[in-house]
Amino acid sequence: MWVVSGFVNVVAGGGSLLTLPLMIFMGLPPAVANGTNRIAITAQNIFAVSNFVRKGIYEYPYSLYLGVSSVLGSLIGANLAVDIDEKLFNRIVALVMILVAILIICKRKVKTDDCVQIQKKQLILGIIAFFFLGIYGGFLHAGIGFLIILALTRINHFPLAKANAIKVVVALIFTIPALVVFMYNDLVNWYVGITLAIGTSIGGYLGSHFTIKSGEVWIKLILVIAIIGMAIKLWFFS
Repeated sequence: MWVVSGFVNVVAGGGSLLTLPLMIFMGLPPAVANGTNRIAITAQNIFAVSNFVRKGIYEYPYSLYLGVSSVLGSLIGANLAVDIDEKLFNRIVALVMILVAILIICKRKVKTDDCVQIQKKQLILGIIAFFFLGIYGGFLHAGIGFLIILALTRINHFPLAKANAIKVVVALIFTIPALVVFMYNDLVNWYVGITLAIGTSIGGYLGSHFTIKSGEVWIKLILVIAIIGMAIKLWFFS
């Protein structure tokens, strides 16, 4: 199932929306599942960043500015997550899953520009936005990729490839300190985390070599159905 999650994450996004509730259903305490999930996220983003850099797709130093801003938020979010009530956390995850499912269904194309010049106003807005995205990323992370892409395309009008390259850099930067917070509070299951990282990396590799045409629509439909089903289970039966 970790391989499938990694595959879906590359093809349609939202991998953590599958892995996080699945670990909770496996019996891990929600806070431990949340912390353990960061191991796979860190591994995936390391490979993704190296891949984008190798292809020459990156935005420096803008990614670094956003990353530093998001780290400050991430530390706040992670510290909030380690002490939250389990039932409340499960319901927050369920609500987020429903909201992201709606976002996937209602996603609209945004006008982008291949030759973006970052203005001072955009830089300030980006730093502010990514501070709050960092709080969410440190607290939960699930669905953060959709929010980062939305912010980058709305604020800066980056094309999707450039937005994805910035996303993985920023996510890597703010995930590491969040993982440290969970490790410090003994909320990481290393066995599950390493198997999760290996499985999702294999799935991601397969997904990156899978040619998607109309099939992407069906994968997103299956993803939405799975997200809604697990959200209902989290809300009512966990």
